[in-house]
Amino acid sequence: MSTPWDRLLPGTARLWLEGRPHLKDVIGNTAWLFADRVLRIAVGMLVALWVARYLGPTQFGGLNYALAFAALFSAFANLGLDSIVIRNIVREPACADETLGTAFALKLAGGFVTLALSALAIHLARPAGDPALALVVIIAAGNIFQAFDTIDFWFQSQVRSKFTVSARNAAFLLVSLVKIALILAKAPLLAFVWAAAGEIVLGAYGLIVAYRLAGHTLNSWRFSLLRARELLGQSWPLFLSAAFVTLYIRIDQVMIGQMLGDRDVGIYSAAARLTEAWYFIPLAITSSVFPAVVASKQQGEPRYYQRLEQLFLLMVWLALAVAIPSMLLARPIVRILFGEEYRGAATVLAIQCWSGLFIFSGLVSNQWYLLENLNHYTLYRHILGAALNVGLNLVLIPRAGIRGAAIATLTTQLLSSYLFDALHRRTWAVFRIKSRCFFLFIPLTVRAVREILDAQRSARLRESE
Repeated sequence: MSTPWDRLLPGTARLWLEGRPHLKDVIGNTAWLFADRVLRIAVGMLVALWVARYLGPTQFGGLNYALAFAALFSAFANLGLDSIVIRNIVREPACADETLGTAFALKLAGGFVTLALSALAIHLARPAGDPALALVVIIAAGNIFQAFDTIDFWFQSQVRSKFTVSARNAAFLLVSLVKIALILAKAPLLAFVWAAAGEIVLGAYGLIVAYRLAGHTLNSWRFSLLRARELLGQSWPLFLSAAFVTLYIRIDQVMIGQMLGDRDVGIYSAAARLTEAWYFIPLAITSSVFPAVVASKQQGEPRYYQRLEQLFLLMVWLALAVAIPSMLLARPIVRILFGEEYRGAATVLAIQCWSGLFIFSGLVSNQWYLLENLNHYTLYRHILGAALNVGLNLVLIPRAGIRGAAIATLTTQLLSSYLFDALHRRTWAVFRIKSRCFFLFIPLTVRAVREILDAQRSARLRESE
């Protein structure tokens, strides 16, 4: 069966894929997922920039504080079930309804736990009457509807993600139009929070419709206590890992909000949006290229580690290609995209953009851990990252404000995504590879940074004159 992506392939590639239907399905499925990310990044960034300009740093900070606060507890809504459920459906297709029904019940219960914990924590963190209380509760309530993501697990197991991509993108685009309408209507902050929650509800409804169109119904799902114990027994390491990842990614915005206020959260979040906009690219590259690394393992250790080093080098090149221009052009980028009110975000962007150097290589390390049956090291690294980020933010935010938070993020990534592998004998091999890749580019990077700092210093002198 032809797909919309076939027309984008050369004739020789189409002929080569004709005799490989499964590979064709995989490529088509990956293309849908990649298109979904590109659409969300492009449209989402444009709408976010418009919303940020309309709300201003203080209200934009209030919105991002609420999103980050609710995210701290979002791991309970997912429970690390994604890959476990998909794997079980593929292995035991006859038990798919039982697996799906059990996962749905667990995620639904987890959504209510997320709501309860978020509501309790925000009441303890902020005084009565603070607008953040209502914002966090509304956002956290949306996690309840994420239970319907279980439908997406089935579509992924069948390599048919185009249905879920279409359903979610319809909700995403509709809510994006609603946000634009809210801006034009000069709506209050609370309306944008309801719109964000509405996107989750609409996405859930779209998944239900897609599932029915595929010839299935939720009525066939059934819950099994034995299956629930099995799923939770297998997913708890992934749940803990996701919880600590979310903690050290989002805790900086929450701590800035508690220590400095919503305006600083807004300025910091503007820089974070720009920094994180590129993260889907190395993730997509790693997911696509790593199977070749796995295959090379059968050709011997030298070939295997050569391929692995090539992938690390690619990640370093990509990180530098983003970091150097971001540092050099931080001020004009922030001024053009967000406006003069957010000018403080330029310094944060110039510091934080270098985190990608360690984040991108960390993605490869995670895949290597998986291949070498060292998954527990991923959990250890995330625990270390969470502890470091909280500790560094406690020290640096009172002393250096949002710049301190940016330095804390960069330092955390350096220690947890790079130097962590030097602490264990079993991970020393990948640490040596990363070190060779980093040291190869140190002279280039130092020279580029020095030139950038000299140019910025000259610009400031010209402005003062």
